[in-house]
Amino acid sequence: MTASGQWVDGLRTFVSDVAHGFLEITHNGFAVVGLAVVFATVTLVARPDLRQVGEAQLMTWLHARQAEALGLVPELAAIDRATAVNPRDLPKEQAAVAYWLSRKYRVAPEPLAALVAEAYQVGARTKLDPTLILAVMAIESGFNPFAQSPVGAQGLMQVMTGVHSEKYDSFGGRLAAFDPVSNLRVGVKVLQECIQRGGSIQAGLRYYVGAAHLPEDGGYADKVLAEHARLQQVASGRSVPLVSPPAPIRAVAPTPAEPVAPRPADTTEAVPVAAAVVS
Repeated sequence: MTASGQWVDGLRTFVSDVAHGFLEITHNGFAVVGLAVVFATVTLVARPDLRQVGEAQLMTWLHARQAEALGLVPELAAIDRATAVNPRDLPKEQAAVAYWLSRKYRVAPEPLAALVAEAYQVGARTKLDPTLILAVMAIESGFNPFAQSPVGAQGLMQVMTGVHSEKYDSFGGRLAAFDPVSNLRVGVKVLQECIQRGGSIQAGLRYYVGAAHLPEDGGYADKVLAEHARLQQVASGRSVPLVSPPAPIRAVAPTPAEPVAPRPADTTEAVPVAAAVVS
């Protein structure tokens, strides 16, 4: 064999050896990866706690990547603070009330659905018609949880926070007046006490607005009862036209003998009403 032939055979042998070695390494590498996958799978099946930790770390990494891309700081627990539910998840009666109020007062149906559901639950405990509770909210604040009157009535039910501050102790303090559910529960408690003191819903509403011993209440009780009647019809399945939201009741000033929170005099400027003191 010539020298050139030997050189060609040597080159072929070298290439064959390299190719064989590469295949061996690749095969062994795949085998190692396969064994690692099998071992990891068995470990995760046997140790669900490790699987949960791994999933949590992966989700944290994915959210961090998303936050970096969007420029937002992730806060997955924020959904727990939202006062909102899907109206479709409510019973038919409650859903009808939520959608009707949403259209009339131009408030999103999801937070209104949460308030409607809460009103029905609180109403069942306190023996108050939930549609009456909702009617008071409608007239008092138009479902604005951050409403405040010049004399300090705050939140959905326009409770005088300074007067009824002790009622917010169970909810963490006075700032809970701006939590819709807390304000609703405190407002219902005040309303219940007013009705018990007045002896009827009509008289109780006059106490609630701080006009129990005044000649008139600015039409407050009549407006609440009218809205109450409409909501009862909606809850019963009847078609009720949307009436324009009533203007906020002009507050009335209590007489010195009436132990209620101070109220501004009746002027041309309409202001939200405030829940009365119950002693």
